[in-house]
Amino acid sequence: MAISLLTFGSFGALTIGCGNADEPYKATPAWSGKKASMPPVPQLPTNPIKSGDAYTVFGARHHLQSRIHDKEVTSKDISIVGYIVQENVTDAPECAVHKAGKADPETCKAEIPSFWIADAKGEAKVKIRVLGWAKNYASVFEAMEKYKNLKEPPKELYKDEVWSVDLPYPLPAVGAKVKITGKYGYTFSKSSTGIVSDPANGVMTYAKIEYLEPATAPLAFKNKK
Repeated sequence: MAISLLTFGSFGALTIGCGNADEPYKATPAWSGKKASMPPVPQLPTNPIKSGDAYTVFGARHHLQSRIHDKEVTSKDISIVGYIVQENVTDAPECAVHKAGKADPETCKAEIPSFWIADAKGEAKVKIRVLGWAKNYASVFEAMEKYKNLKEPPKELYKDEVWSVDLPYPLPAVGAKVKITGKYGYTFSKSSTGIVSDPANGVMTYAKIEYLEPATAPLAFKNKK
């Protein structure tokens, strides 16, 4: 009898909790308060990986930092197309601007001649440094003297004998659109002064250059004697 009463009591409680099944449905009114603020949907980058058979600066950097694609840009020479947006020849220190065969003074602090390429003119952050086209500013000095006033490429380019590389004609200047071929990776190791590295953008060891658009002005030393 006690069990029967308990069962009946439980059933009654369940019946009361469920409410009246015949009660008509009442629609909940629309929310009239403040609307939720949702962040905008992020836009994925639409930059192209390649331009023809050459990588863009964006594409080369993207693949270099990818565990899936890194070998595609580091296992062999590749070409990268872009605009020259910076170079360190114009502001070379006067102590390093001289003919080849003369040593820089011991106190002379000179960088390796370099230029940087980017996907757009004026880009200041996303750019790739190109080294290996001249060992020092003395080689650039000699090439500049040889190429001066020329309208066509010379039959023989000026050769940097130490690195066994022909300095390009014309010499790389800001504003030119170029296609650079060479070894791409995180480091440049040809210099006797140490390794140059860029973990964010990578560096290009120069092998060949093709000019697609000319520079606005030729390369020149500002601190030439």
